[in-house]
Amino acid sequence: MRQQAKVLQKQLEEITETYEKGDIKVKVSGDQKIIYIKVDGEDKKDIVDVINKAFKNVQKKSAKKMLESGGGLSGLLGK
Repeated sequence: MRQQAKVLQKQLEEITETYEKGDIKVKVSGDQKIIYIKVDGEDKKDIVDVINKAFKNVQKKSAKKMLESGGGLSGLLGK
């Protein structure tokens, strides 16, 4: 199961989407991480780092809550 999760994680990292609006450009990955944010062509790495850290923290809290309330994915799938 752990090996399958690692394979899936790698596959999600390879999925990317780039979106532009005006002078703002953002690229994100399928594992819900921001790869970069550019405003007027200037990298905003500090903003990327802060947002990714916030996502990581909330994902940990969400995973803990799911485990507490029914065993993670198996609880969601009715198993």
